[in-house]
Amino acid sequence: MTCLVLAAGYATRLYPLTKNFPKPLLKVKEKTVLDWLVDDIADSCHPEKIAVITNHRFAHFFETWKSESKSSCPIQIIDDQTTDNDNRLGAVMDIQKAIEKAEIEDDLMVIAGDNVLDFSLGSFARYFHQKHTTCIMRYQFTPSNGPCPYGVCSCDEDDKVLDMEEKPAIPKSDWAVPPFYIYARKDLPLICKAIRSGCEVDAPGSFIQWLCRQVPVHAMKMPGNRYDIGNLASYEKIQKEYKGILTI
Repeated sequence: MTCLVLAAGYATRLYPLTKNFPKPLLKVKEKTVLDWLVDDIADSCHPEKIAVITNHRFAHFFETWKSESKSSCPIQIIDDQTTDNDNRLGAVMDIQKAIEKAEIEDDLMVIAGDNVLDFSLGSFARYFHQKHTTCIMRYQFTPSNGPCPYGVCSCDEDDKVLDMEEKPAIPKSDWAVPPFYIYARKDLPLICKAIRSGCEVDAPGSFIQWLCRQVPVHAMKMPGNRYDIGNLASYEKIQKEYKGILTI
């Protein structure tokens, strides 16, 4: 397995904190957000490589981070060559670029680089190996009035995804989909096909929305909590409340 961390966004909602600095390298407690993710993935999932795709403006920060990293897993930094929020590629296009640049032909874990978790991703890797299909995670939420800010899926009793919609105006279920995926290697060539067929590319879940209508996809119930650093208030809250990985 290879792991890809998505870190090419510009985090405009966290300005001025991230105007000239990447969000995944912000510190939560004693470690950066990226270190929390990478350390757990290296120790619990044992990938052959961890790739981090970022933008041109922030690539040098990640190269410095890589040079100082004590990770037991090889790390590759990929520059998507974008320079601001207006010319960003979108997450699905970044995934495809990373697959090409890193010559990935293996099962691929894809993780958003701006979340910290209180559970180990090792449980997700084990679930994937049991299902032998592309897998996502899901957790229950309470729908409210207005558009949903994340992907929403419907599943059968065996966890097979029946439908998924990215940021629906009216959610069809109460299962939210966080930005954590494991693509089966056989499904990697379908990313290009999805893009050519008009799949939205901005949100990473858009590919899963397309894919689950082509091949089997399964959804694991998230075994803990994720903390999404979306704005300054959420970052301050996480700094106070986060206790690290509680379950392995």
